[in-house]
Order: sequence, then C-alpha cells, then structure tokens
Amino acid sequence: KTILYVTDFYYEAKGRKYYEEDLFITSHLKEHFNILIGHPHQVLNYLDMADMLVFRNTGSVIGYQEYFNRFVTIAKEKNILTFNSFDGKADIKGKQYLLDLMDLDYPVIPTIDTLEDLNKLGDPSTFVLKLKNGADSIGMEFLTMEEVQKIDVKGRLIQPYLDFEYEVSFYYLNNSFQYALYAPNKDKRWDLIAYEATKDDLVFAEKFVHWNEMERGIVRIDACRLKNNSLLLVEVEDLNPFLSLDALSEPKRNTFLENFITVLKKL
Repeated sequence: KTILYVTDFYYEAKGRKYYEEDLFITSHLKEHFNILIGHPHQVLNYLDMADMLVFRNTGSVIGYQEYFNRFVTIAKEKNILTFNSFDGKADIKGKQYLLDLMDLDYPVIPTIDTLEDLNKLGDPSTFVLKLKNGADSIGMEFLTMEEVQKIDVKGRLIQPYLDFEYEVSFYYLNNSFQYALYAPNKDKRWDLIAYEATKDDLVFAEKFVHWNEMERGIVRIDACRLKNNSLLLVEVEDLNPFLSLDALSEPKRNTFLENFITVLKKL
C-alpha cells in the first residue's frame, strides 16, 4: 500500500525539530509501505496517488487556513482515508472548545472571550491572551488587568496566568494510551523527559479523549500540574501533534512505532 505522508520539513518551531521526527518515522514506515512525501500547501495535487494520507508535522495551518479547509472538504468528499481523521472537536477547529469545555465544567484552564466575563478568572496579576485560531504560541500575549481592559479581544481568548508546577503531555493512538512526557522546568516547555502516568492522570486525560470522539489518529492531551497537585487542561492537540519521540527510551519508542505501523496496516 502507498502512503502520502504530509509534512513540512522546513517549518520552524521553537524547541522542536519537526523534520527530524518525520525523517525518523518515514524511515521505519518505508519497510512496510510505499512512501510519498508531500508538502501541506500542495497536497490537493496528490490525493489520488495513495491509498492513505498521513497528516503529520505540518506546523500551524493558520498561514494557509483557506487551502487547508478546502483540502479537508475535498478529502471527505472523495472519501480519502486520512490519519488523523479530520473529525476531532478540538485544536483542528481552533480554540473555541476551551470555552465549551469550561461551560461543561471540565477541568480546563479558566477561559473567556469577552471582557464582561473577567470576573470568572479571579484576580490574577497577569493574563494570557491567545488567538482563537492560533497554534505554536502564535499571537500569544501576557498583559496586566489595566492593559487587558484597553484592548479589543475579538478573535482572542483570555486566561489567567497560572503559577503551575510543570506541564505534562499524554499521547494516545486510536484512543489507546501510549506514553507520557513532562517538562520539569516550566520555562522550557519542550525539554521533556519520561513521566509515569498514574491512574488518576489517565482518568483525567481520557475525559478529553472520549469527549473528542475522533475516529482515528494520534491525540496529545496537554495539561498543567497546579500547586495543589490537580491537573488542568491546556489543550487537546488532535490535528498534527508533535510526538517528541527523541525524549523516549529506545524500547518505548520502538513500541510506539510498532503500534503505529499496526494501526496503519489495519486501516
């Protein structure tokens, strides 16, 4: 079978080398599949050339949103088999879901999109502003209460800046937990090391995996650990999550790759 593996080797992301991860993954996939590698800005030209499309480290789609939307629409119309499937409810559709989850009382970082709701965020000294359609910290700002009250928040989310202990990520393949990594230094988000997830951790993460109801693919649940030991959701990355495979031990990395290949073969 032939896989069209969609990636952008030249995308620059702080603290991450996307191209190295995708070169590593494709070097293993080629033992089991015919591999074609395509750029996300040209993918519409090659949809009919493969049995399956694997959408990986393409970076933020904010720079080509219209093209990406057209690609997703055509892929669905043509019944193209894609991995991830484009039916998630989280980051693939922007950050609106954080507001929705807050309204549903899920454990997420308090999030609003209007100044009238500032009282819902308590009284933090600093606020974090994010673009509703942002990714990779694009457009993120840190503002005081006085500064927040003077700006137009249209198209943005407002969150309190939390003094958390660390960030932790849980990785799922077709809704099955694979591994967890965390950043012990909260100022270095992508300096990740192995993390042994507890039963309570997985109960937390799987709330969001089940809520998302994505048919197939890899999902990364990012959370922050507060001083009181509780977890709050930062984001559900359900489009093209960076996997940080280089942070895994060789046995765990090999196990994930074997599971990934098995899933793709079954499809």
